[in-house]
Amino acid sequence: MSLQELDYNKATIIDVREVYEFEEGCVEGSINIPLGTVPDKIEEFKKIEGDIILCCKSGGRSGQATMFLQQHGMTNVYNGGGWEAVVQRLK
Repeated sequence: MSLQELDYNKATIIDVREVYEFEEGCVEGSINIPLGTVPDKIEEFKKIEGDIILCCKSGGRSGQATMFLQQHGMTNVYNGGGWEAVVQRLK
């Protein structure tokens, strides 16, 4: 499935920015898991049912997290890019 085909309203949105960045603005209902903690939380990611869309400020960090999770066998993770772009997709 491609990013354009995803139903953003049914996916779990995870923001991989630092906590202070997340607190300055985020996708409503998103979960904050900073990029540096992603390796420690693989099992939590694997428990999430359905599609997971990762976002950050511009898409760089979420891209890194997406690649890392895919390398660890996850097929339901997608790089949504910047969090503001994800907000637009939810409208």
